[in-house]
Amino acid sequence: MPEICSNCGLPVELCVCEEIAREQQRIRITSVKRRYGKIVTVVEGIDTGDINVEELAKELKTRCASGGTVKNGTIELQGDHKKKVREVLQKMGFPAEIE
Repeated sequence: MPEICSNCGLPVELCVCEEIAREQQRIRITSVKRRYGKIVTVVEGIDTGDINVEELAKELKTRCASGGTVKNGTIELQGDHKKKVREVLQKMGFPAEIE
């Protein structure tokens, strides 16, 4: 007997919970100037209950070829990567806005 998702009641193979969670989020991408004139790209608005922020940050750091961290559910990437981050998030199914 297949496992049943506790959220949507569908079999785990057909579960759409994570996909729906991605579509309902409002993610903002901004750039902030920090110490010594360094620019940091900040990704905010990710619901930490539904999405693994650590894995998402790891994927963004790999795709942007930069360092970064997760602080209080916010992803910070070293450098100005707003356009690249938006492209990656949209390919993953997130609606993202550059502010």
